[in-house]
Amino acid sequence: MLNIPRPYIGKVSVLVAVLAWLALLFVDITRIFETVNRLEPNMAPEVSYILEILFFITVYLFYNYSINKNEDRDFLNLIWRGASTGLLAAAVALLINLFYQMLGEGRLASDPLLKNFFYHVNFALITMFLISCTLLWKHLILYQKTKRVVQQWQAFEILLLICMFFIFFNENNLDYSFLFGLTFLTFFSASLSINLKWIPYLTFKEKWKSILFLAIILASTSYLFFEVISYSGSNLTFVNLTDNLFLMGLFAFVLIYSLFSFLVTLFNLPTSSVFEQKLVEAINFQRLSQSIKPGQDETQVLDVLIDSSMSAAYADGGWLELLDSEQSPQFIQERFINEEIRNELYELIKNTKPFSEFKWDSSENESRIYQGKIPHNIFKSALMIPLLVNKITIGRLFLIKEVKDGFNKEMVNIINTFVGQACISVENYRLLNEAIKNERYKEELKIAQRVQRSLLPTELHHNETFEISGFSEAADEVGGDYYETKEIAKNLFAIIIGDVSGKGTSAAFNMSQMKGIFHSLVQLNPSPGEFLAKANIALSQCLERNHFITTSYFLVDTQNKKIKYSRAGHCPTLFYDASLDTCEYLNSDGLGLGIVRNSLYENYIHESDFDFEKDDVLVLFTDGIIEAKNKSGEEFGYERLKKTLNKLHSFASNEIQKRIMEEIYRFVGQNNLPDDDFSLLVIKFKL
Repeated sequence: MLNIPRPYIGKVSVLVAVLAWLALLFVDITRIFETVNRLEPNMAPEVSYILEILFFITVYLFYNYSINKNEDRDFLNLIWRGASTGLLAAAVALLINLFYQMLGEGRLASDPLLKNFFYHVNFALITMFLISCTLLWKHLILYQKTKRVVQQWQAFEILLLICMFFIFFNENNLDYSFLFGLTFLTFFSASLSINLKWIPYLTFKEKWKSILFLAIILASTSYLFFEVISYSGSNLTFVNLTDNLFLMGLFAFVLIYSLFSFLVTLFNLPTSSVFEQKLVEAINFQRLSQSIKPGQDETQVLDVLIDSSMSAAYADGGWLELLDSEQSPQFIQERFINEEIRNELYELIKNTKPFSEFKWDSSENESRIYQGKIPHNIFKSALMIPLLVNKITIGRLFLIKEVKDGFNKEMVNIINTFVGQACISVENYRLLNEAIKNERYKEELKIAQRVQRSLLPTELHHNETFEISGFSEAADEVGGDYYETKEIAKNLFAIIIGDVSGKGTSAAFNMSQMKGIFHSLVQLNPSPGEFLAKANIALSQCLERNHFITTSYFLVDTQNKKIKYSRAGHCPTLFYDASLDTCEYLNSDGLGLGIVRNSLYENYIHESDFDFEKDDVLVLFTDGIIEAKNKSGEEFGYERLKKTLNKLHSFASNEIQKRIMEEIYRFVGQNNLPDDDFSLLVIKFKL
């Protein structure tokens, strides 16, 4: 097979396209010469059809190669490329019309050679604009692509190829077959045009720019379409190149997708601030996670806490109350409020229910949130959340708003999560200082153990559809393995398992950042691919250059019995299919979080899904399980784990987990210490 080197595809396709266009022009000039000299026509119309198809194909190849080669393929850049090409084509067409208006009724205005030359120029530019826009829209449609969308696009490309050769069937006549084909292409274009998943990821400013660019494309497309229609009734062409089903189909597709994108972007403008607010919350969470690093004091943590909480709640004022070393309350970190009004509000809040029910030594403070109306002439509602370190109340966060019932459930949940993460940071800072004063290394390990224990959940969320059991053991005093579950909505559960590069204290600290990011992002209900992309952005700002995190993220839909997942360089998941009585590993490509720290990381994300049934078993694990070695240096391995599950699949999830670990310890030997952390999650579907 002839293998054409990729670097020359663009140049070759441009050269062939130019030659095909010149040949088309030459063929028409020849026909004009034959007509003027009253000679027998020797050029069959099929010659023009073949050259036209060759021109279409080579232009299509060039733009496909050019767009794929360009690394700067962000949404705005793609739309601007289409708009700039449309502006060029429309401007040239407009200048040609102005030129003919200036000529008036002169002899040059009726010259067939000049008219046909300009006709071929317009034909070439319109073709370039429509094909380039079609391929640009392809990249937008296939953003976060699924198998169905890919197959739909491939079918559309096949239809376009058929339309190129339709010219031999109807010779560019606007008959019923042409209208039927155009109608079918229009409906197919409309079905493709509903794939607009890229729009929510634009910022408010980017959406305004995209609306402007899309308006340019819509105007250019409309003008060029009427320009083409004007050629249909004229007699200047010997072989009509523009009344072509392929070009008309592209007109329909470009116009419909541009219109859908324009309208949806316009209607999404009011929600842009909400989406950007969620991203800010994720970044704030990452900042709070970073604050557990040695050398930063709790004042910095509390500063981030009050700013993040006020931003999340759109609060009009706020402050923190903290107990000092003598257990006396002190006001710190005041925002948008003076001391006089703060003292006035504090007295009102203290004597107003439910705030008056607060007690410093109450065991309910760990789970209690206080919010309600306050009788003040300016501020109408307040929120108070206790700050606890090691189950001891050390302070309170106060937020106030000028409207009644100003704190909704989502706001309160976000702020409560911020408070929990900040309290962990404060606790670790205090304990770390104590460790430095005493036995630095020994105390640091104790702190890390507490962080490690707080990372792993005390409860694994599930419903009656499945049961789940987890196990984790660190190779050193602390480890970097992490797993957790979250019920996002009814019948929808998020499950994550991860492993930080390295071991010990630094791994535990890095995994605490992963926990914070998980709790923040999971509230957005992202797809697995979206979760990995956003987690990579957040982690890239806080992980050291030589660290990364491998993870697998699952969305379990128990109502539809479907699982979506993405893998970021983590161990493949083992799945027992009860209907086939087989065990197989779910292989999905992916790259660890923090390895590629730019937008190119999205190219390494792959999202997969599969269905589950009763008695199916899912085993998630870290590499310590399969890399566990016996005295001879032999690893436990993937195959041995598969055989073990084959024997145990009939048991309950907790029994499967227990027996797998017994099998591993038997293989390693009771006296041998593990080389790496062991973590295991077993999920068994019951319904």
